[in-house]
Amino acid sequence: MIDRMSRRRLLQSAGAGVVTAAASPLLGATAAQNAHRLPPGFLWGAATAGHQVEGGNVNSDSWVSEHLTPSAFAEPSGDACDSWNRWREDIDIVKRIGLNTYRFGIEWSRIEPERGEWSLAALAHYRQMLEYCAKLGLRAMVTYSHFTVPRWFAAAGGWEEAANVDPFVRFCEKAARALGTGYSHALTFNEPNLAAQLSWQPDFRQAMSLFAMGNAAAARMVGSDRFSSTLTANPARVVPNQIAAHHRAVEAIKTIRPDLQLGLSLAMADEQAAAGDSALERKIAAVYTPWFDAVKKDDFVGVQTYGRNIVGRDADLPPPPQVERTQTGMEFYPEALEATVKWVARATGRPIIVTENGVATADDKRRVVYIDRALAGLGRAMASGVDVRGYIHWSLLDNFEWNRAYTAQFGLVSVDRQTFARTVKPSALHLGRYAADNRL
Repeated sequence: MIDRMSRRRLLQSAGAGVVTAAASPLLGATAAQNAHRLPPGFLWGAATAGHQVEGGNVNSDSWVSEHLTPSAFAEPSGDACDSWNRWREDIDIVKRIGLNTYRFGIEWSRIEPERGEWSLAALAHYRQMLEYCAKLGLRAMVTYSHFTVPRWFAAAGGWEEAANVDPFVRFCEKAARALGTGYSHALTFNEPNLAAQLSWQPDFRQAMSLFAMGNAAAARMVGSDRFSSTLTANPARVVPNQIAAHHRAVEAIKTIRPDLQLGLSLAMADEQAAAGDSALERKIAAVYTPWFDAVKKDDFVGVQTYGRNIVGRDADLPPPPQVERTQTGMEFYPEALEATVKWVARATGRPIIVTENGVATADDKRRVVYIDRALAGLGRAMASGVDVRGYIHWSLLDNFEWNRAYTAQFGLVSVDRQTFARTVKPSALHLGRYAADNRL
């Protein structure tokens, strides 16, 4: 079992595939001499999201959508990674590979499965996770809302209805009181601008008719005249409500935990204009500017970057045919992280934590390369004066990736789909060496 293995045995178990410090161009002697030394409190971590790893999240909007016929999902989430039961093993892995921070989500649909009905057992579960992190000397970062919402909330119009801000704020208050002081950082929302960002992708636009049919079918399934899931909702209706929810939730949580470092994370791509006519400025105004304004009083901004977009006349263009692509069809472009942290720092004036960065690939050697190049760019950004306070990789586990289900491997750790056995990849130990050195 992983939780009984020493770090030495973890290194041995990864075998010859481990990229050693000497083999990495960024960790060699010359690079080490010029490396950017980080402050002692720098966060080195890995992230998960409740619905994507826990399994059996039956009261969520996503569970409903996954079980429609036809469905936009390749397959249902099912047991996911069984992390609802195996959470100690997962936290042990974070510690064993040498990281100091674990970011995870608390599932609103487990805590409040029906409006006004609170699960004390679910709240106790998440508090136990935080206490275990503290026992191991790990910092914890909690995400209050990572896309999924309770099915009753979606059936009431979700984030498209201003009246639904109130129940979210009550949930945040309830959770903040129950979770105690075992976490140092939190996010109200994970990527609330993602739906607007996706709306610029031609493939997503083509799928909108399927999503619309799915929402109508989901409404019938739950006995409502509507059903609004976060990622398929109308951004024009959603954004004002989520901004209001963020501000009110921050106020409520801070009343209970004034010491908590609190913000939200944004889906950030390195947005570049195509040659000729481009709608880049219009896209930035729609996707990013409202949220840059919304976070200017937060303790930090979470930056979540996976690559770049080339913006054409009215939509993103596909990657050039000659470039390397990831399992999600994106261009393999780790240099995007340097651009996005600089951009967010200029736009908001707030400290930055990279709350997600990673690559979907079955070739773990490419993940090592991605990490090296992304962190090199992060080092350049920090050397230029950007206040970056942490790097949290997505993801800890190969998990349920929404409509792609289990076909995209972002994890530092693989998960057997039949037995749920965890296997630490060389890339996890590679990232752990950065954390041990605490330098870029």
